Amino acid sequence: MLDESKDKPQYAPAVTRRTFLGTTGLIVGAAVVASASPAGSTPTFDDHPLAPQKSEGYVLRINGQDHEIVHDDRTTVLDALREQVGLTGTKKGCDHGQCGACTVHLDGQRVLSCLLLAVAVQGRDLRTIEGITGDDGGLHPMQQAFIDHDAFQCGYCTPGQIMSAISCVKEGHADSPVAIQEFMSGNLCRCAAYPNIVAAIGQGRQTMGP
Repeated sequence: MLDESKDKPQYAPAVTRRTFLGTTGLIVGAAVVASASPAGSTPTFDDHPLAPQKSEGYVLRINGQDHEIVHDDRTTVLDALREQVGLTGTKKGCDHGQCGACTVHLDGQRVLSCLLLAVAVQGRDLRTIEGITGDDGGLHPMQQAFIDHDAFQCGYCTPGQIMSAISCVKEGHADSPVAIQEFMSGNLCRCAAYPNIVAAIGQGRQTMGP
């Protein structure tokens, strides 16, 4: 019986755009890592030019205390607070600066901690929801107002709401419900407790004092 396979042309596997780019990327990546590594050493991920850059020994002033941060230079204030300092009251919501759950105070001004690099705020005063209680440990007037008006349901956004509400009052933007709604619009509440939040801020304005 004749072996017909000998007479048939042998085709190479089809090369698609996806396989071509994937193979090229692997080759280029290996070349970059190899060129960045000392001669005779085994390349690792840390040798890659795009690997996280570590920074040691910078200090953040948080709620009146100094905390040393050792991490990737790209660490945000939000991640430093939660993962290194252990202050988990500040919440990670959208992580894109759109929901307000991560609001903290920087030198007395409200900021979104997910958009701030920790290494960039050295020497400045950071204050979180854990740091607004009185010297006797009592609740801040705005915290009490949120409780009095049941201005939360799931509570996830509440720390950011309270931090922003304190600033809203101090900025002079809490003179009316309309003003409160406008200047609190960056803080989202997925439970839709907005009427109660507005009422709480109105009470907080009366009880916060100068």
